[in-house]
Amino acid sequence: MLAPIAERQRRPENALWREFELARPHILGALLDAAAHGLRMLPHVRLKRLPRMADFTLWATACESAFRPASAFEAAYSNNRRAAIENIVDADPVAALVREIMADRGQWMGSASDLLQVGANRSGWPKSPRALAGRLRRAQSFLRTLGIEIAFGREGRLGMRTIRITAMGENRTHNTVSTVSRVSDNGDGAGLSHPPPGLEQAL
Repeated sequence: MLAPIAERQRRPENALWREFELARPHILGALLDAAAHGLRMLPHVRLKRLPRMADFTLWATACESAFRPASAFEAAYSNNRRAAIENIVDADPVAALVREIMADRGQWMGSASDLLQVGANRSGWPKSPRALAGRLRRAQSFLRTLGIEIAFGREGRLGMRTIRITAMGENRTHNTVSTVSRVSDNGDGAGLSHPPPGLEQAL
């Protein structure tokens, strides 16, 4: 966000454009210098991983060292992308709750019905397990960027649908596993375990 312009620094538009026309040749020269530098450096650019818009990232990285320290663009691009994803997660009650759940544990496992009950009193919360699972699938890629992996599967002879949420990388601060429901192999459904006392409050 740009800083506000103080009253003493305000000026009419024609004065602004007059100053720009004086600076235009220097701006163009700097851009051409950066492009020439990028063309020389591009064959030597090696990144540990390629984000989305990979070619753009390679080109910007090749050009950046004309004016900035190496890796400055990669850090700024990564921070901006993460900030945008954080805003998306904040605006989605389902994704926001998953991030809260995984803030102090390494793994959570249960059914969509279990997770539906955890956030039942939240505004904008889905009304059914199926709707909740759909919202989780849409949030998967955003949460993965924040170090949270969501996997859908089946367990037991009855093939009960389960959701496994795992904290990866820097998000993995704890090794605890919270299992909200578990299907036994006897196939009669009696193996569904209830959360230990206090687990729902902890979630």
